[in-house]
Amino acid sequence: MDDLYRELIIDRYRNPQFKGSLDPHDISFEDDNPLCGDHIRIDLRLDGDDRVAEAAFDGKGCAISQASADLLVESVIGKTMDEVRAMTREDLLELLGLELGPVRIKCALLSLKVLKAGAYGLGEASDDLVE
Repeated sequence: MDDLYRELIIDRYRNPQFKGSLDPHDISFEDDNPLCGDHIRIDLRLDGDDRVAEAAFDGKGCAISQASADLLVESVIGKTMDEVRAMTREDLLELLGLELGPVRIKCALLSLKVLKAGAYGLGEASDDLVE
């Protein structure tokens, strides 16, 4: 089963479905992982009901960080901002479907940290958002 998820990660890294930017956007936030240099920006466009109508990410980094961002952005389309704010690290790790060590988990969680910081309108992201 892990091989299937590994293939998904590699495919999303090589062929991301939601990579790009939204202009105009209602929410945009970016941050990086200083340990490895991964960088993610997430843009959201909301509809009149406070739901994510469109979402995109951009950035650079390892396969885990980029695939994580692509899967996460896809998963939030159609969610309300309350649902986005309530997302947990377990939600993201379930999307990835892999057991990750401590270093790789930071790569995977960067996109969730960026998403939640933007959703809460914070000036800077904090690891507390995903712990």
